[in-house]
Amino acid sequence: MTAVGPMPVRRVAGGIPLRPRAVAVGAGCLLLALVFGVLAVGGGDYPMSPSDVVRTLLGGGAPADEFIVWELRLPRVVTALLVGAALALAGAVFQSLVRNPLGSPDLLGFTQGSAAGALLVVVTGGSSAALAGGAVLGGVVTGAVIYALAWRGGLHGHRLVLVGIGATAILTGVNGYLLTRGRLMEAARAMLWLTGSLDGRGWEDVLPLLAAMAVLAPVVLIGCARPLAMTEMGDDLARGLGVRVQGLRLTLVAAAVLLTSLAAAAAGPVSFVALTAPHLARRMTGAPGPNLLAATCTGAALLTGADLAAQRLFAGHQLPVGVVTGVLGGGYLVWLLAAQRKAGRI
Repeated sequence: MTAVGPMPVRRVAGGIPLRPRAVAVGAGCLLLALVFGVLAVGGGDYPMSPSDVVRTLLGGGAPADEFIVWELRLPRVVTALLVGAALALAGAVFQSLVRNPLGSPDLLGFTQGSAAGALLVVVTGGSSAALAGGAVLGGVVTGAVIYALAWRGGLHGHRLVLVGIGATAILTGVNGYLLTRGRLMEAARAMLWLTGSLDGRGWEDVLPLLAAMAVLAPVVLIGCARPLAMTEMGDDLARGLGVRVQGLRLTLVAAAVLLTSLAAAAAGPVSFVALTAPHLARRMTGAPGPNLLAATCTGAALLTGADLAAQRLFAGHQLPVGVVTGVLGGGYLVWLLAAQRKAGRI
């Protein structure tokens, strides 16, 4: 009988593990996201065929087509790609750090912190730019408070989960109160933002998140992927292999909180992408560990596809993308809990 060796693993600079199947899954999800994006750009009151969209993107379209594509529709698609990728990467990091399949910014309080910061701006009558700034500040402050409360001689996953759940409960109450303090128009604006929406997004919404992804994604994917995988085997073993565990966790928590906050600033607190994308990536790759690259591409495809569905499900009426991700993600969460219970893990 021929022995079966381990799954082949290749590494690029910085030590990020790349399995061929994981690379194929990531490339496939990225391609799917681009297909969804082309279809989304071609929809609307002025429909365009996919070939016309591609031609316009390559600079061969008519002036009217170029204006519609580059100024009106493409910013929304790029925002969806970046927000989905950022949330999925943050979710994969948190699930690996806390070693819990339910660990995600949605359930650990970071998204609610961003929502609280944004609602404070809405109640005080701030501008859209101030709202985005409030979301980032709220997420960062919440992340710092949760990290400090969870620290006890080091950061450990179960304490982070418990503190995060408590913070979620507190901030949910605070956000509900803030909604009652705003005027009717302000409250309606806040509710739309809280649902998660990509409607009306422009390049000014894209650029901050694009800059953050350009800096933070390489830090996480190249600089931290291999040490993060080692910590899943246990802190003592990781330290024996030369990993500075607490420094690594601080770096990853800071990066994940920033990605979550900037994603919320760009599109609102879109729910369940950070939870479901890493799970889907893990199932498709069939590999243990964080699967950071595959999860990032899966998140981009998931949110772009959800936004396309939000625009096309009901003729003449667009849903906020958060409604679609909430329905799909909520169903997936119920299934996941049932599967965990059946396996005797909860």
